[in-house]
Amino acid sequence: MADRQISPELANYMNGTRVALALANVDDDHRLAMVNKAFCDLTGYGSEEVVGKNCRFLQDSASRGRSENTDARTDIHRFLTEPQVETVRTPIVNFTKDDRPFVNLLFMSKLKGSNGKTAYIFASQFDVSRSHLSMLHDYDAQLSQAISGLSPVLQESGLIIDGSLATIANSAAMIAQAKMILSQLESAKS
Repeated sequence: MADRQISPELANYMNGTRVALALANVDDDHRLAMVNKAFCDLTGYGSEEVVGKNCRFLQDSASRGRSENTDARTDIHRFLTEPQVETVRTPIVNFTKDDRPFVNLLFMSKLKGSNGKTAYIFASQFDVSRSHLSMLHDYDAQLSQAISGLSPVLQESGLIIDGSLATIANSAAMIAQAKMILSQLESAKS
C-alpha cells in the first residue's frame, strides 16, 4: 500500500505539541511516517534516522541485545491485528540512541479515514521509569489535551481517532512496575 500524504494541518499540530508523538503507516511493517521533536528529545534519534523504520528498533540495545517485552508485544500485536481493539496502552522497555534503557508508557490508537479504514497508527511515548506519579498525571493531562485538540485537525484531514480517552488511566502501579523493570535491567547489566 502506498504511503498516504500527511496533511500540513496534522504535521503542524504534531510538531506543536510537547508530548512525544509518532505516526506510523499502515503497511506490512508499520513504518514511521512522522515523529515530532518531543519524540526525538526522548529517544535521542533525529527524525531522519527513524522515519521509514518500525519502532521496534527502540527495543534493541547495543550492549544488551533485544529487550524481552513479552506482554507488551502481545498487547501491541493484538492491537495491530484485531480490528475491534481500538487503543492500547502498555509499558515497554526501550533504549535511547546512547543505549540508555527506559520504560516507555506507549499509547497507540488507530486513525481512520472517511472510508472507515485505518490510515495511520497514532502513538505517544512517555518515560515512566524515572518519573513520579505527579509527572504521570501531567503527562496524562497533556496527552488528553493533545488528543482532544487533534480531533478537529483530523476532521480537516478526513481522519478520525479510534477509541476513547478511557484508555488513559494513570496509576502509581504503572510507575512502580516501570521502576522495577528498570532496576532488573540495571542489575542484569552488572
